[in-house]
Amino acid sequence: MRRVIRVFVRVIVVLVVLVAALALWKREEIKRLLVVNSLFDAEKIVANFSSMEAAFLKTDLPKGDGATYVFPKGEPIALPDGADQWIKDRSVTSLLVLKDGALRYEEYFLGTTAEDRRISWSVAKSYLSALFGVVLAEGAIASIDDPVIKYAPELAESAYRDATVRNVLNMASGVEFDEDYLDFNSDINRMGRVLALGQKMDDFTASIDSSFAPPGVAWQYVSIDTHVIGMVIRGATGRPIAELLSEKILAPLGMEQDGYYVTDGVGVAFVLGGLNFTTRDYARFGQMIANDGAFNGTQIVPADWIAASTTPSAPTDPGNQQYGFQWWMPEDARPGEYFARGIYGQYIYIDHPRNIVIVTNGADRGFRNAGVNSSNIEMFRAIAENL
Repeated sequence: MRRVIRVFVRVIVVLVVLVAALALWKREEIKRLLVVNSLFDAEKIVANFSSMEAAFLKTDLPKGDGATYVFPKGEPIALPDGADQWIKDRSVTSLLVLKDGALRYEEYFLGTTAEDRRISWSVAKSYLSALFGVVLAEGAIASIDDPVIKYAPELAESAYRDATVRNVLNMASGVEFDEDYLDFNSDINRMGRVLALGQKMDDFTASIDSSFAPPGVAWQYVSIDTHVIGMVIRGATGRPIAELLSEKILAPLGMEQDGYYVTDGVGVAFVLGGLNFTTRDYARFGQMIANDGAFNGTQIVPADWIAASTTPSAPTDPGNQQYGFQWWMPEDARPGEYFARGIYGQYIYIDHPRNIVIVTNGADRGFRNAGVNSSNIEMFRAIAENL
């Protein structure tokens, strides 16, 4: 009996040592996973959204060596009736308004500041669209009607085997992908754990093998389509997205701070939602888009690509919001009205004919509730009317 007890004790000691060693070896991954699991908790969400490097690996996005572009100051505006309650209800953390490139309103809430680099979430998709337009114009990609596997052959056995580049730009790949942020086992949350544990996004994407419709037939918002766009750009150019974005898009904007991308375990940028910039730097990008791809005397993105990507082209259902190439349009969009949108209240709203750009960051845990997005668009329109 004593011998059995001694053996049992030794086994326990070995197991404790192994567990301790594993915890020490994987402590950063475990730490990130713990942060991810509480990322959206009510008491932590605002601070977490300004410190995403605590939850994920990252790669810096240098702002370049040029001078910081300073927005000219315009006459300050008063917000429309109901705006104060909207800011409170929607947990808005920043609101910035430009008219004709001049700063007309800027304010920060819930303890955030102008220096905070806030997470973009899916606003990042519209940045990637702009970069795609540059790469396309430079000839690295021959046509948006090329198959994605021409540039990303590792997807040849996946559900993307028959999809074209146009299909993924339009979110019309037909690929099954569960985007339910409230379901722990959804595809989008499994993808978050892939990032937190330092695994490979490309491998995760190549493992997707189910479709609900042939490519190009039906629209469904599946964020993994945007990762495929990133794979296409990387395959076509042989360069990392972060390097390309800094060189082609960010450096000419005269940003005030370096940004950063959340990345997977091998440094691949989380292009579908991992950008982190100050609100003013989001506004610089938005004003460039509103200027048909030009900013501070430089044509950054071809104007014809801006027009194409912000025009409804996806096979969305009538009466619903419309979609272009990684840009949204309201269901009742006025000509030249479009926006980038991220979960929890991130927006770059553009009224092109009136040259108005509105940027918001937020920590809105009720962002999925019925009517919230429509009410946000109506508030942006009301702010624009005040100009």
